[in-house]
Amino acid sequence: MATSNQVPAVDGPRRSRRWKLLLIPLLTLAGLSAAYFATVYYQVWRQAQVDEAQPADAIVVLGAAQYLGRPSPVLKARLDHALELYRRRLAPRIITTGGHGRGSKFAEGEVGRDYLLQQGVPAEAVIADSRGRSTVESTGAVAEIMQQKGLVSCIVVSDGYHIHRIKAMLEARGLVVYGSPRSRGSDSTWARGKYYAREALGYILWQLGV
Repeated sequence: MATSNQVPAVDGPRRSRRWKLLLIPLLTLAGLSAAYFATVYYQVWRQAQVDEAQPADAIVVLGAAQYLGRPSPVLKARLDHALELYRRRLAPRIITTGGHGRGSKFAEGEVGRDYLLQQGVPAEAVIADSRGRSTVESTGAVAEIMQQKGLVSCIVVSDGYHIHRIKAMLEARGLVVYGSPRSRGSDSTWARGKYYAREALGYILWQLGV
């Protein structure tokens, strides 16, 4: 007598239940991730709207592009804002940050220092750090400098969308941090949204240790 090797078909309702058991946690995880991202996005946006400048031990200027030893418009705007805070006597020193871009012999931190010196800031009032090639590296270097000099508070100057993440990184090093965004041009709503989203993602990856 012939025997059948046919495998019984999987029961339809049972297969459906298995998919539901797998789908429910995936959808839950996706929902929680979206909610967390939205929360961080809001925090980035809210911080960008606030100028917290007040007396502190130092003003920290985050680096940006430089062109053959001259500040780019973005870096110049940050430096000019820091200069304004310095002239208001909110802090006695300025720390400029930023390393060498790819293939460049000029470091952003050094370009920033030279620009401030040209504007009349005394050399002893400016500290340039050129080790950092990312926000994480620059904030780590700033924290090290401040701790070595016994400084505990600073005003961070950068673009508004950038400040939430910088503050978190420096506060994680035990510093007291106030954000003061540089003035921006008339960016479109779409452009601002992209900046906030990028910073929200950067903050989350930093929190995850990526």
